[in-house]
Amino acid sequence: MSKLTHLDEAGHAHMVDVSGKSDTDRMATATAIVQLTQAAMDVLLEGNLKKGDALAVARIAGIMAAKKTSELIPLCHPLPITKVTVDLEPDRATHRVLITATVKTRGQTGVEMEALTAASTAALTVYDMMKAVDKGITIASIQLEEKQGGKSGTWRRSAL
Repeated sequence: MSKLTHLDEAGHAHMVDVSGKSDTDRMATATAIVQLTQAAMDVLLEGNLKKGDALAVARIAGIMAAKKTSELIPLCHPLPITKVTVDLEPDRATHRVLITATVKTRGQTGVEMEALTAASTAALTVYDMMKAVDKGITIASIQLEEKQGGKSGTWRRSAL
């Protein structure tokens, strides 16, 4: 097992020094799944929410969250994000919304946390927009799917 980078020699949490790293193009994609009831999915797809378009609001929330990650996760570096996309794909057959967030930068450290924060926040926003219809909505499987760039190169989640 490799050494945890956010702990110093004494075991104290600290921000990693990335000043010696080279700038490289970096990208990360994360997903989240929001499980709805059939009734909630119908309302979502019909656009009959009093609060407005849940998918549009969740997309903007995810983008905003990616940009604020270093303010939310204590040891994350603030990054010059160059691109954020948040896609929400409702599936009427499974009553699920698949959220895919992709973040890009050119810098000294990766954007995995930004992608995970974007996907998580978009999922929480769907819940917030839909909770009047169904408080039993479930958010599941928030996970990194892929990262590119940096010393460790490319990593992709294996299919089970």
